[in-house]
Formats: sequence, structure tokens, C-alpha cells
Amino acid sequence: MTSRISPGTDLAPGHVGPFAGLDVPWLLRLRAETRRDHTFLIWAPFDAPARPWTYGEFHDRVGALSAGLVRRGIKPGDCVLIHLDNCIEMLLAWFACVELGAIAVTTNTRSAPAEMNYFADHCGAVAAITQPAYAQTLADHCPKLRWLAVTSHDAGAAPAQGRPAKSEAFDSLFADSTDRPRRAADPHASCSVQYTSGTTSRPKAVLWTHANALWGAKVNAAHEDLRAEDTHLIYLPLFHTNALAYSMLATLWVGATAVIMPRFSASRFWSTALAHRCTWTSLVPFCVKALMEQERPKAHHFRLWGSAVCEPPADAHFGVKTIGWWGMTETITHGIVGEVTQPNIPLAIGRAAPEYSIRVVDADGAVTQPGDTGDLLIRGIPGLSLFKEYLHNEQATRGSFDDRGYFITGDRVKLLENGFIRFGDRAKDMLKVGGENVAASEIEQVVIAVAGVREAAVVAKKHPMLDEVPVVFVIPQNGLAGATPTLHDDILAACKKSLADFKVPREIRLVDDMPRSTLEKVAKAELRKLLA
Repeated sequence: MTSRISPGTDLAPGHVGPFAGLDVPWLLRLRAETRRDHTFLIWAPFDAPARPWTYGEFHDRVGALSAGLVRRGIKPGDCVLIHLDNCIEMLLAWFACVELGAIAVTTNTRSAPAEMNYFADHCGAVAAITQPAYAQTLADHCPKLRWLAVTSHDAGAAPAQGRPAKSEAFDSLFADSTDRPRRAADPHASCSVQYTSGTTSRPKAVLWTHANALWGAKVNAAHEDLRAEDTHLIYLPLFHTNALAYSMLATLWVGATAVIMPRFSASRFWSTALAHRCTWTSLVPFCVKALMEQERPKAHHFRLWGSAVCEPPADAHFGVKTIGWWGMTETITHGIVGEVTQPNIPLAIGRAAPEYSIRVVDADGAVTQPGDTGDLLIRGIPGLSLFKEYLHNEQATRGSFDDRGYFITGDRVKLLENGFIRFGDRAKDMLKVGGENVAASEIEQVVIAVAGVREAAVVAKKHPMLDEVPVVFVIPQNGLAGATPTLHDDILAACKKSLADFKVPREIRLVDDMPRSTLEKVAKAELRKLLA
């Protein structure tokens, strides 16, 4: 499908939106006023005691950092890279940036140096906040940054290396919270950016407005039946929509508590959950599989989990109900979601969320009938229920919508009875590696540039823990018999240099030829069969 009309504007002139006169700082300030002494965040590092933060304390510290960022020259509209694993500093930096009107650009900490160079240059970042493990990479590969601030630890662990010479301590950024910047609330103002791999070789920068972030907070909380007395366990990376919006912002909306772990740890999951009486968490299939291998406690406090499918067989093992959902960075919340208080079809995603319009169509655009699989399209309001745009990429923004104004997700789903939907398959060249989206074409571009490679094709291979992993088939320049002895190692080295570790192929298969379809295109479906 190609776009022939604009996807529309965020809100029509004269329309009063649900967040008129509001922004993200308003929400944090509201909670600091109404639940000042209630615990908002509990930082639970692996090798140190947990540290609680009340709403009032966190709000005050955000103000001090926001004032300090202004003192360091950050202005409204500036992009600031936040390249951090889960930690309190990550959230302080995010809220401080959006309070002063800067754009918080959160990036995947598993990104390769070349990717970080692209992210910084593409968004025009003026500064970055990171941790010791990644500081030298940013110093070496993001030369246009005005300054680089580095935390004192690596996600709660003692750093293995110091910070670069031309950097400053994160703690030095803070000023007096009474000097926190004041500005008129604008829900349409740019708030944050997340880079996400699409079907093209370059990751796209998904731009959210403040209204987008508030939408994610409010609607996610409603979908998840979150309550003020809940404690939400967060271990998925905060630089992704799932942890940032589904969990943290939704927790903030209802005034609940969030427990922040540095990352997922199957061996620490239950002890942390029990210690803090956690009632809610979000999972990905990788986590479920890992937890199945751990000893399950006789009792816990969880009342709901959220994951990729509704009510999987594992629910009986864990003694908790899982609601399924589907969403993207571009949708901020779930476009499809399971029912909290009613039975769901096991292994379905759920039903279409009432806040969106969902279409499932065949290759010709005709509506798919129940029992059939089709392409998933979703319609909302850009800048509110859908992302505002792909930053600095108007062509990609317009091309992501069909001629009826529906966003083309690139996913395929199967319609079931009573409006339930099951995930069908992904767009041909998208892989899902341990919860991370990976574009096959991005890997192929790296491989094809290696001397001695004539053609490359990347497909997904099923993996028991990570869902899928990339495998690359390569035709050597002079055929299999004429391949250089080091070709395999040269390809692997190039991938490790240019790609994040989860994008590096797990197998490299040198072949004389590949199966073909029409127009001599590689028949990737046949390659997948070879891996089955």
C-alpha cells in the first residue's frame, strides 16, 4: 500500500482534546501534591539495598535536575540523549528534560557504536547522559555533543571503568529545585523520541508529544485495571515503550508504586516481587520461559500479568491471569488488548481496543473475514493516540499510512470469533529477537559490504528462549568453492562492529545459490523451511 493522503493532524481546529492545558510535568506535580509521601519508585539494584522514592522527593529532585540542565545550556526543543540501563537516574533525566521542554531521546543500550553515531547525528543531540560502561563509546562516536554526563554506577553495579576525561559527573548537573523552569503547558509540544527498527535499514525516530505520553499513562492504566494500591514490577528496559508507558507512566497516572530492577533476572524475580508485594508486571515470552525453570513460591501477591497473549497455559503454573495485548512505539498503548474481568480466548492477543479503529485486510485491501489472516491496520489521532511523526523523515511518516488514514503496522493477525484476534505472522523481513524488533535488511546491508560476498539473505530461526534469532545465508563472490577461508569470520566481525549484539547473526551459512521466487527474488519462505 502507498499513502495518497496525509494521515491528518493531531487535533482539528477548535477541538478540545482530553489533555487541553496539560503536560507531563503537570501529572508529576499533581501526584507530588496529592500523594506526596506515598512511594512512587523503589530502586531495587542487585547488589545493594532497595531505595524508595516518594512522589514528593522524586518531584523535587526532578526540579533540581531540570534547573541544572537549563544552567548547562539546554533549551526547549533541544534533543538530549539518555543512554542508560534501568536506574533512577534514567527516570530523573527523562522527567527533567520534558519538564524544561527539551526532547528526551532514549536509546537502546545494546546499540553498536555506529548506531549511536547515527542516533546522535540524526536527532541533533546537544548533550548526553549515560553510565560508565557506555561513556567512552559516546565520547568517541558522538563528537557533536556539547557535553557528556556520566552516572557513578552501572545500573547499580560498581563501574569497571571510569568516565572519559572530557565528561562530567551526573550528580554535578543538579541545581536548586526552586529555580526549576516554568513554561506554559502545551500538550502538543514534542516530548520524547524512541528509535525503533522498522522494515527499512535505518531505525526511525518515533516522536511523541506530551499528549501522547499522557494518553499512554491514562489509557494503559485503564486497560491494565491499575489502582493506586498496586505495586508494578518493572525490569524491562525503560528506553522502550513497554516499560516507559505501559508500566511507569501508567503507574504515575493512578498514583501507584513501581519497583525498578536493573534488568530481568529469573533468579531474582520472585525474591524482589515478594519483598515488595508486587501486584502487577509486564512480561515477554522470553521471561515466561525463564521463570518456568525457576522454583515458584507457594504464594505471591500478583493479581494480573500483561504479555503477548491472553491466558497462556503457564497461567495455571503461576496462579495468575495474563491479559494479552498488542501495541507499538507508534501507538503508545495497546491497540488490541485482553479482557481483565471476562474470559479471553487462550493465546489470542485480545479484542480491538475501543480507543482505536482496527482493520484487517488482505493484499488487495479487502476486509478479512473471521478465520482468515490479514494485514493489521490501526487508526487514531496523530499526536494523541498515535505518534506525532518520524522525526526528520516526512516521507517515512506519510508512507506509513494508507489512503484511508490507517497506520500500516507491518504485522499480520488472524480474526477469531467474537472479535478476538490472534497474532498471525510478522512482515516478511522483521524478526523478534528476545522482545527486540530487528530488520533483516539492516543486517543484510552490513553483510553485503564485506569483501567476498555476492548476495546475502537474513531470515529468522526459532529459538527456545529468544523467540527468534537471525541467520544469514551468503553466496560468496566466487561461489562456495572459491570462498576465502576467512569469509565466515570476516562477516561475523563486520556484524559485531556495526550492529547491536542481538542483531548479530547466530549462524552464517555459505551456499552456492538460494531458492528464488518471481523476478529472481530470494524465496525467504523456502530458506525458513530449511531452518525448521
